[in-house]
Amino acid sequence: MKKIYIVGAGPGDPDLVTVKGLHIIQTADVVMYTDSLVNQELIAKAKPEAEVVKTAGMHLDEMVQAIVDRVNEGKVVARVHTGDPAMYGATMEQMAILQQHDITCEIIPGVSSVFASAAAVGAELTIPDLTQTLILTRAEGRTPVPEFEKLRDLASHHCTIALFLSATLTKKIVRELQDAGWSDDTPIAVVQRATWPDQKIVRTTLVNLDEAMRTNGIRKQAMILAGWALDPHIHEKDYRSKLYDKTFTHGFRKAVTE
Repeated sequence: MKKIYIVGAGPGDPDLVTVKGLHIIQTADVVMYTDSLVNQELIAKAKPEAEVVKTAGMHLDEMVQAIVDRVNEGKVVARVHTGDPAMYGATMEQMAILQQHDITCEIIPGVSSVFASAAAVGAELTIPDLTQTLILTRAEGRTPVPEFEKLRDLASHHCTIALFLSATLTKKIVRELQDAGWSDDTPIAVVQRATWPDQKIVRTTLVNLDEAMRTNGIRKQAMILAGWALDPHIHEKDYRSKLYDKTFTHGFRKAVTE
């Protein structure tokens, strides 16, 4: 069975690729990557004789045909995607065409920008007794979202929300979260180009989000994290899990009774 590898490159820092992903990049005969998003330092780890193909300027059929041609030549192909391929990676459409050519895909997960951004601001996105749910979504722009996934409806759960691909839609974000009952002082953290050398972090509140984005010149490659789990003073509050509570018994520890 003919196969290619789809490798998650992580958010930017070349050290954040998985060990398996790095091994595939280092041993593949062909490394194809989105040169507008994936760090060139990671791609430079390919073996010297590997063919490196930039795909940012290719349309879908052109890119997939390039993969098919090389696989049919007996070459090992690594298709490298930014972040984790499962999130807004446009992998399904590639895989659908490849299947028509009897080519399967092995997907190697990567670190998503949502988790790199949370790490950058030192946030736990699921705080006991505050929120136990994280919604990964985007604001509706040129590409519509399904009817039951409108941001206002998702925000009605009042949990942590991570917004991909939404840096130019902050007015809409503010309006829809306010319509869902979010308070103006809800904490927001924006991380642009998470883990890259020029990473930028902006902490603001819901009502000030649009102005903060404009003032900082952030129009793309930004993760917007919203909700009270992003409160910069969260450490001063008494939110505690049961996992390390001495009065809580679990499979590896008996509760301590007073």
